[in-house]
Amino acid sequence: MSKIEMNSIRRFVNICRLLQITGTLLTALIICSCEEYPPYEPGAGPYPRAAPTGYWNDDGVSGSPKIVVHIGEQKAYFYKGKHLIGETTVSTGKPGFSTPPGHYTVLSKDADHVSTVFGDYVDDTGNVVRSNIDSRKDPRPKGTHYDGARMPYSMFFRGGYAMHQGYVPPFAASHGCIRIPRGMAATFFKNAPVGTPVIVTE
Repeated sequence: MSKIEMNSIRRFVNICRLLQITGTLLTALIICSCEEYPPYEPGAGPYPRAAPTGYWNDDGVSGSPKIVVHIGEQKAYFYKGKHLIGETTVSTGKPGFSTPPGHYTVLSKDADHVSTVFGDYVDDTGNVVRSNIDSRKDPRPKGTHYDGARMPYSMFFRGGYAMHQGYVPPFAASHGCIRIPRGMAATFFKNAPVGTPVIVTE
């Protein structure tokens, strides 16, 4: 075999390896929906490390609960009466899907909520065919069905807007909901009965 043929074969093999790696990375990106990104680990992908969760200390504190969300800070504060007892990082609505500022109350709660709007289209074997879809406007590919995004510890405060457990990067990234990290979502959920005021500020 000539040197030119050997170089052509090596180049072809290198291109195939590059395409294989690129395909694997794209597949990993597609599988990760916008609703629930996995925790970032160095070298595992392009997602930033999740923001630190926060704290909770309600020892001996009484009073009516209230949640205040600061969009600019990407933080939520939990009060009992006038006492701040908890703070957590959050991820609010990304551009085009803003979380609406205003004064609300917790209207309903669902610890095991599954979205009827945002999720993935998957085939019968569970493979994601199209991720991060909006079921109201994204057409369903043939041979797939809708698989709603898991939104544990949902507290609905305005129509389809809720505070719920989810991946919390250090920036606004949701479809309008307020994502709370795993370490704090259950605590906020347990301590905020229906009727709890929720104040969302810029």
